[in-house]
Amino acid sequence: MAHDLTTQLAVLGGGPGGYTAAFRAADLGLSVCLIEQGGRLGGVCLNVGCIPSKTLLHAASVIEEARDAAAFGVSFAPPRIDLETLRSHKARIVTQLTTGLDSLCAARKITRLTGHGAFVDPHTLLVSSQEGDVRVRFDHAIIATGSRPATLPGCPEDARIWDSTAALALTTVPKRLLVIGAGIIGLEMAQVYRALGAEITVVEPQNQIIPPADRDLVQPLFLKLKKTYRICTETRVAGMTATTNGIEVTLAGKTDAAELFDAVLVAVGRRPNTENFGREALGIDLDGRGFIPVDDRQRTAVPHVYAVGDVVGDPMLAHKAAHQGKVAAEVIAGHASVFAPRAIPSVAYTSPEIAWMGLSEKEAAQQGLAVDKGKFPWGASGRALSAGAGTGVSKILCDPDSGRLLGAGICGQNAGELIHEAVLALEMGATAEDIGLTVHAHPTLAETLAFAAEMVTGSITDVLPPKKPARTR
Repeated sequence: MAHDLTTQLAVLGGGPGGYTAAFRAADLGLSVCLIEQGGRLGGVCLNVGCIPSKTLLHAASVIEEARDAAAFGVSFAPPRIDLETLRSHKARIVTQLTTGLDSLCAARKITRLTGHGAFVDPHTLLVSSQEGDVRVRFDHAIIATGSRPATLPGCPEDARIWDSTAALALTTVPKRLLVIGAGIIGLEMAQVYRALGAEITVVEPQNQIIPPADRDLVQPLFLKLKKTYRICTETRVAGMTATTNGIEVTLAGKTDAAELFDAVLVAVGRRPNTENFGREALGIDLDGRGFIPVDDRQRTAVPHVYAVGDVVGDPMLAHKAAHQGKVAAEVIAGHASVFAPRAIPSVAYTSPEIAWMGLSEKEAAQQGLAVDKGKFPWGASGRALSAGAGTGVSKILCDPDSGRLLGAGICGQNAGELIHEAVLALEMGATAEDIGLTVHAHPTLAETLAFAAEMVTGSITDVLPPKKPARTR
C-alpha cells in the first residue's frame, strides 16, 4: 500500500545538481523531499566518476613523477602496486564524502527517500522501492536525473568491454587496453591504466584528441602521449567480437587494422537520463538533441517543474549542475536568481592537464569573430622548468577593440587550478591590460597567464614581444 507525503519541493536525483538544490532550498526555509534510487547521494560524480577517477589519477601521477625524477638525479625502485589497497583507498574516500552528504542532509531535516521516482501527474511522484511505495505530493519539483555512458551500436556484451564505471572498478590491469574515444574520460582512464602497466591504444574518429579544445592546447599532451600510447585519430571501430583469447577489434579510417585486446574501454560520451521517470505525465517534450528545455531560471515548460544538470544540455559537468541547482532552489524560494554564466571551465586531468573556458579559437573561426591572441610557452617559465613541467602553454583570446577577455586555455601542470583566474576575469569584464597589470608572484605557474596577456598588449619582456605595436596604457 502506498502512503502519502506532502512537501513544498521534491527533488528527483541525488547527484551534484540534485543534492545542491535540495540543500539550498532547505536553507531557504522550504520543506524538501530528496529522492535518489541509488543507496548513496553524490550521483555519478562522487560514486563512479569525478572523485574515484581523480583518486586513481593521483596514484598514477605519483608513479609517473617517481619515474620522471630520474632526470633530476633522484631514482626510485620500480613501484609495487597492490590493487586491493588502491581500490580500498578509493572506496574510503567515496565513503567519507557520501557519509558527509548524509549528515548534511539530516542536519537540514530533508526527507530522504531511496527508490525509483516517477511522475504520475504534474503534482505527484510515486517512489517505488522494496520497502513499498510512497506517493509524494509537491508544490514544486526539480528533475536532476543525470546521465549515463553512451554505448556503441552492435557492441557485444562481455565483461572485458568496459564503460567508465567498470574501468573505475579496477578489477584487473589488462596487458593490452583499447580506449575508444580520446575525450577527457578516455584519456584520464588511459593514464591510470598506463601507469599500472597496460599497453594503451586510443582510437578517435575526429582529427585530434580532446576534440572540443583548441589544437594548440592539446598538442603538448599529444606529443607526450604518443611516446607511450598508440593514438589513432580519424579512425573508427568497424567491428568488435568477443573471443576466448580477447576482444577482436576491426579499425577503419586513417588506421585500418584487425587487432586483439585484453580489454576495451568505450568512452564515447554520455547520454541524458530523460526517460523512465514519468516525463510524459508532465507533458514535457525533449529538444532536438534529447535534452529537457529550460529557461535561465531552470524552469521547464511546466512552470512549477524545474530541471538541472546533465538532462538540460552540455556541458555535462558537475559544477554546472551544482550552480543550476542553486538557481532553481532560489527561484522556487522567491529569489531573483538566474543561471547566466559567461564561462564554464572544462578540465582534463591528464598529465599535463588541459583546461579551457569561454570562447575558443575554433568557435571564433566558426562565428567569424576576430580575436587578439596571446600565447606564452611554459618553456620560458622558470617555475615550470624547475618543476619539470616545461611542456605547456597558456593562452588568452581578447576582443581586438576593447581588449576584454573572451576566452582562455592552459595546458600544463595544475591547469585545472590555474584556469579560474581567467574565469573570474571574464566574468568581471577584465581586459588583457587588467590581467597584465595585476602583479603575480614570481616564479609561479600562475604568472604564465599574465605573460599571455602581456603578449596581447605587447608589454611582454620574458620573451620577445609579438611583431605588432604595443598597446599604450
